[in-house]
Amino acid sequence: MTIATAVAPVTARPLPRPAYAAFEVSFAPDTVWVGCSRRITSAFLRWLKVSEPLADNIVLGVSELVTNGVTHGVGDVSLRVRYRSSEVRVEVVDGNPEPATMRLANDADPSGRGLLLVKVLSRKWGVSNDGKTTWCTFRIPEGRS
Repeated sequence: MTIATAVAPVTARPLPRPAYAAFEVSFAPDTVWVGCSRRITSAFLRWLKVSEPLADNIVLGVSELVTNGVTHGVGDVSLRVRYRSSEVRVEVVDGNPEPATMRLANDADPSGRGLLLVKVLSRKWGVSNDGKTTWCTFRIPEGRS
C-alpha cells in the first residue's frame, strides 16, 4: 500500500519589522565595551533589517557616544537603543552631570571629533537636562531600509 501526501510549497517571506524593539546594556567604564557595544548594536540592526550604510552610521554613533561615556563618565555606563515609529534612538548614560559638548579639534588632535560625527550622521542629537544622558536619533525608512 502506498500513501501519497501532498505538500504545499512554502514561500519564505521576511517578517515585517516590529513596531517597537529595544535593548539596554550597562557596563563598567572600560574601553573594551566600545567594541562590544558596536557588535551588539550591529546584531540588533541586522535583526531589524536596517540597510548596511545606515546601520554603519548608527553603529558609528553608538561607538562615539559610548567612547565619550567611558572616557568622561562617572561610574557605570549604560547604552540604550530603541526602535519606534521609523526611528532609532541611541542613548548613553554615563553618570557625569557635566554635559557632553562639541569641540573643535585641530588637525593634529588625536580625538575630539566624535560629537561632530554624531551631529553630521544623525537626524538629531542632544544631552538631557541633567547632563548624564547623551542621545542621537536616526530615521529608518519604511519597509526594507
